[in-house]
Amino acid sequence: MSQAPQWSLPSIRGGSLSSADFAGKAVLVVNTASLCGYTPQYAEMQKLYQTYKDQGLVVLAVPSNDFEQEKDSNAEVKDFCEGMFGITLPMVEITSVKGPAAHPLYKWLESEADYVPEWNFAKVLLDRQGKVAATFPAAESPLDAGVVVEIERVLAA
Repeated sequence: MSQAPQWSLPSIRGGSLSSADFAGKAVLVVNTASLCGYTPQYAEMQKLYQTYKDQGLVVLAVPSNDFEQEKDSNAEVKDFCEGMFGITLPMVEITSVKGPAAHPLYKWLESEADYVPEWNFAKVLLDRQGKVAATFPAAESPLDAGVVVEIERVLAA
């Protein structure tokens, strides 16, 4: 499996976030939504980020309206996530994650790993070289043992 291509996304806090910013780190990419039954996973994502960020884990929230459960603007998403869940982890602007309008990172995930999010809060773990290490369905909590074991395996490699 090949390394993810170089990518860049606008940060919800201004500026941009790119693959170069996360070089040498493991990245858990999560397509998110503010108005979903899985939205409480934001708190779990933040806890995971706080626990492992010093070991080289980035948890990247990618808000998407592909499942029609996102707030109307980036400002509303930012205010909701920071206010409701105390989110400090990296977060990008509302981004398409499936179909013809999908961001190039997600198009690569589809072609390389046959990975297309089926719902909000689907997760993909990229290893320190930018290769797909594991995928997890929306229903699997970021703190589930299976997710944590894979993250720790990637961080130890």
